[in-house]
Amino acid sequence: MIDKRIAQCISDFALFPSWEEKYEHLISLGQSLPMLDDMYKKDAYLIRGCQSQVWFRGYEKNGTIFFEGDSDALITKGIVALLIFVFSGATPKEIKEANMDFLDTIELRSHLSLSRANGLSSMINHMKAFSERFI
Repeated sequence: MIDKRIAQCISDFALFPSWEEKYEHLISLGQSLPMLDDMYKKDAYLIRGCQSQVWFRGYEKNGTIFFEGDSDALITKGIVALLIFVFSGATPKEIKEANMDFLDTIELRSHLSLSRANGLSSMINHMKAFSERFI
């Protein structure tokens, strides 16, 4: 399932020839995220290592992991939406084994500042670590 979602992300980003359009796509993804309840915008859900404030809430239901998230920055919120699209609804094992090289394929990492790229890694590590608790 994750592989299909990754393929969809690659396909979607390929539709946009410029990085300005890709950033607009990320912003649009972020705007489509459901609102994260304010009760989850607390330190317990805050991702350390991100330049912007990023919150993730994860939960497990019937062997499947689900995520909700938000950020106070537009592009970062789009990245949150992208990661939720890829990981949410997958099994813990699928999340643990997910190959995130697609972020290089779509050239996202190379178009982020060092601090934002570190934040991206922190988000991925957080989501994978959360999922591993259910393996």
